[in-house]
Amino acid sequence: MSEQARPDIVLILADDMGFSDIGCYGGEIDTPNLDRIGREGARFTQFYNTARCSPSRASLLTGLHPHQVGVGILNFDDSPDGYPGDLADESVTVAEALRDAGYATYLSGKWHVASDMERPNHSWPTRRGFERFYGTLEGAGSFYQPRTLHDQETNVEEQGLDPDFYYTDAITSAAVGFIDEHAEQRPDDPLFLYLAHTAPHWPLQAPAADIAAYDGRFDEGWDVLREQRLERLVKEGIVEPDQELAARDPRVPAWDDAWDDAGHRAWDAARMATYAAQVSRMDAGVGEVLDALERAGRLDNTIVVFLSDNGGCAEELDEAFVTAFVPIKPTTRDGEEVVAGNVPGLVPGPESTYQSYGRAWAHLSNTPFREYKHWVHEGGISTPLLVRWPAGLGEAGGTLVTEPAQLVDVLPTFLDAAGASYPTERDGHVVPPAEGVSLLPALRGGTAGERDLVWEHEGNSAIRRGSWKLVRKHGQGWELYDVPADRAEARDLAAEHPDLVAELSAAYEAWAERCGVIPHERTLALYAERGKGLPPE
Repeated sequence: MSEQARPDIVLILADDMGFSDIGCYGGEIDTPNLDRIGREGARFTQFYNTARCSPSRASLLTGLHPHQVGVGILNFDDSPDGYPGDLADESVTVAEALRDAGYATYLSGKWHVASDMERPNHSWPTRRGFERFYGTLEGAGSFYQPRTLHDQETNVEEQGLDPDFYYTDAITSAAVGFIDEHAEQRPDDPLFLYLAHTAPHWPLQAPAADIAAYDGRFDEGWDVLREQRLERLVKEGIVEPDQELAARDPRVPAWDDAWDDAGHRAWDAARMATYAAQVSRMDAGVGEVLDALERAGRLDNTIVVFLSDNGGCAEELDEAFVTAFVPIKPTTRDGEEVVAGNVPGLVPGPESTYQSYGRAWAHLSNTPFREYKHWVHEGGISTPLLVRWPAGLGEAGGTLVTEPAQLVDVLPTFLDAAGASYPTERDGHVVPPAEGVSLLPALRGGTAGERDLVWEHEGNSAIRRGSWKLVRKHGQGWELYDVPADRAEARDLAAEHPDLVAELSAAYEAWAERCGVIPHERTLALYAERGKGLPPE
């Protein structure tokens, strides 16, 4: 395979975006560029992430399960009793494998898989295969004053950001710059670009004009909009015509009962409008990246992949949550106080407020499924997956791929397309075999092959084998679902199939033992001993 024939690869990751938010997955958010990728390429209807940001990134980058590479919860250093929060030396990133195969490697955006975010360590992107890096090491923060912002290994957040700085745009600009630079300096080499957005993760911050574009869009409330999304999901072919909506979460009130006055409902609709503006701004940046590839004459032979790291996020930024888990800069760049928390009537969007969109809107984002980020029911782990590659997929453009797959399959797919091998060792360390398989056969109308899909996060556990999914919340019993018939996970069949529960639970326990899953009870005890807490489950 010649250097010129090998495809460029652009991997785009959204942060805390639900299954049905974008247009080609039934959403009412304007995403013309993402829709183009999906409609000109392929859309997966049953692709799964790993329920939380850091673990998903670890799995996406290495082709292994997050527990195998030391990032089982977040990028906390909980060693020696817990996960170290760093990518293990025994793992190989997709950037390292592609770099060694002759690819130029670039990262623009969020990293979130290094425990030390101030001093470069072995888990920084610049030391895990990325030749160029612009972005943040931490998980979330202001879109106007991001913390841990680096160019290579130099912190640039205190060097005076442009008055018009907005992090989503900065991530886009760096990515476009990398593509333009590559076209000029290394035109004969293939490139790998990891474009890791923080949008639409809280805080709800977006330019006023972007928010205004959604005036009135969400005034009907989450109940009506969930029904409308389901109709569009069926029309798109993403779900079956008989797909049911998951029952409204009992913690989510009916829209008409949510607030005593219309003013508070208007504030709640404004939260969702700001979230939508964040998604649209990200989408516009994706369009700029596609334009840059087209200018360079590289777009048709570029594999463009888009997905999200977990389902919609139900975290409400109340005072207790903010105090425990949300370190913020106390003032804006102009010296105005930053008010953190979901205070009804507090206008979302500007640099001076720090809010989330909350459980009810996350319930909409995850239509038609149950649960949210953190959990491994369908709402926590289901993501859109878009793949566009005209030169390599032939007639597959515009197709739907219904075969179930998960994050560990992405690295093998990229290496397969690039004609690159998966290393068996790294710096003298033996690397575990990749856990996933190449999805190219499925993208080309065939099958990638049936295998178990398995998840664990904070004691929330699941295994899927064929149509069956065994799932449980931490501290609760196993539930069993026939997924094709019941993706809303409404009819628990565990009592009817005890032998299947026993078989799948044994397979799950064997996987957990092999992959180094630390029982969540031990993690909770460790955190209690250290006076630390975890976000509420």
